[in-house]
Amino acid sequence: MLRHVAAATLCLSFVIGTVQAADSIPAHISAAVADPSRPEADTTRDENRKPAAVVAFAGLKSGDKVADLNPGGGYFTRIFAKAVGAQGKVYGLVPQSTLERRPEAGDAVKGIAANNPNVIFHATSIENISVPDALDMVWTSDNYHDFKNRGDGVTDAMNASIFKALKPGGIYMVLDHAAEKGSGARDTNTLHRVDPELVKKEALAAGFVLDGESKILANPADDHTSKVFEGAIRGKTDHFVLRFKKPAS
Repeated sequence: MLRHVAAATLCLSFVIGTVQAADSIPAHISAAVADPSRPEADTTRDENRKPAAVVAFAGLKSGDKVADLNPGGGYFTRIFAKAVGAQGKVYGLVPQSTLERRPEAGDAVKGIAANNPNVIFHATSIENISVPDALDMVWTSDNYHDFKNRGDGVTDAMNASIFKALKPGGIYMVLDHAAEKGSGARDTNTLHRVDPELVKKEALAAGFVLDGESKILANPADDHTSKVFEGAIRGKTDHFVLRFKKPAS
């Protein structure tokens, strides 16, 4: 009985700790989100994406070197550029295979880099991610389900290369649309969702430890049966937010 109580207490402490981390927004992150140079197309999404709380939960610091993996239009890339400051670096990692199909896929990051000297556009193989610097953080948002669609073993190789690219103690952040519990990768191509338990399993297999899990972007009204881009659920899907850490030793 005492063992169960201790386990429950530990679990509760873990959840409370993640909530407290998200509720405390450091000044450098608040300033980055409030930066007037952010385009309206980004700021109108802030209500649903809660960037200040999510980036605070991740623990991004001034001076950090962070990679934004498959950054799309650069929503988070712009925030990272201001948050890490002049002494930090932001790598906008665009998959080489995506650029081969759509050369314009790198234009957003290149545009951000033109106005922010600490941002570097970097084409990469998903299976072998590498940059010139040892990284403090690798971040990917709404992409893991797509990576699952690239073929068997791709996310395993990706996670292994991210583990290698991070400094000891470095953080790997994964945000994505949540799929039905126990569904694994069943809905990655149809509904554009992935089961967070599958992401955890694969990241742990690569050597990471689960360092935090947040409900910042949770939506209990989402029943996980709709495509994420259709109907009233668009922009309001139930998101999981997972923080993994590379062990310090």
